[in-house]
Amino acid sequence: MQRPLLVLAGLLLTGLSLFASSEDEVSLFDSKRKPVAYVAEDLTIYLWSGKPVAYLQKDSSGGVHVYGFNGKHLGWFVKGIVRDHKGKVAGGIKEVFSAPTEFESFKSFKQFKPFKSFREFAPFRPFIANTWSDTSLKLFLLTGVIDEDEMGP
Repeated sequence: MQRPLLVLAGLLLTGLSLFASSEDEVSLFDSKRKPVAYVAEDLTIYLWSGKPVAYLQKDSSGGVHVYGFNGKHLGWFVKGIVRDHKGKVAGGIKEVFSAPTEFESFKSFKQFKPFKSFREFAPFRPFIANTWSDTSLKLFLLTGVIDEDEMGP
């Protein structure tokens, strides 16, 4: 029971952690405190359905970026909070919520990960906002696997 707490403490302090085993996963919750996705031991972000949509990438300055498999920079993972390009909150781990989160049901099996596309340059990180993003966590993460051509005009 202590190992997940150590993993979580590592995520909160550095944004990244070396997971001790394949059983270690950290859930991500949306603005309604519903479990939407999780970070697996290899720093891949999966939707609850098992679809791999993004991954965490540490930079040389210690920042943690969220990249989609399509190479798009989606945002940042800062102290357990997923932030968009405006600095707003897209989601976070259970411990950053002041109210209880919803029950975490069983996750679907993980699907195969796609190849990682060439990563675009990350923009400068904006000031942190204490408001929720206009984009839901699920849609935020799905932009990491959808091509712009598929999204339409």
